[in-house]
Amino acid sequence: MGQLVVQEFVSADGFAADANNEFTFYELLDGGTAEFDRSQLKWLDTIDTMVLGANTYRMFLEYWPTPASKDEIIAPALNGLRRVVFSRHLTRAPWGDLPEAAIESGDAIEAIQRIKREADGDIVLWGSLTLAGTLLAAGEVDQVRLVVMPIALGEGRGVFPAGQDPSVLNLLSATTYDQGLTELVYGLRARRAAT
Repeated sequence: MGQLVVQEFVSADGFAADANNEFTFYELLDGGTAEFDRSQLKWLDTIDTMVLGANTYRMFLEYWPTPASKDEIIAPALNGLRRVVFSRHLTRAPWGDLPEAAIESGDAIEAIQRIKREADGDIVLWGSLTLAGTLLAAGEVDQVRLVVMPIALGEGRGVFPAGQDPSVLNLLSATTYDQGLTELVYGLRARRAAT
């Protein structure tokens, strides 16, 4: 059974998307992130499946399964993951020349519970803030990896859903990489939504 890991890139002031609900501030970093990329590659060895919401899927589709990612050291590992897209509207989810992603259009909680049972390794959710919020609120997320970037936005959208009781996180590690990136890895205390 796999654990669900939400990994999000966030600004120094805690936003995973800007005021327009877009993630474009990564482009503000000047220079490469080779040290961080090597760490990601090692971590991806533990990952079996990636899950994405429809908007993040579209963003990934434009880059990862294309020749544009050929110089990215994590591209083969990322493209080799089992892929699941959560969408109520998509009927297909192509991935370049690689096998298509599976579509989950029903209850997200039931689907992630099944995916966790079936996974041989962990499951990663990137971006997909609405889906991440749903799964966080339901207590289905086992770990959160926040990659803090040295950029201040002033306003935007956070990772954790609004209106929730405060969550106490268990800091598992804090690692600083090139370009001032710091990855904070948190375990989440077991908490299930009331049914």
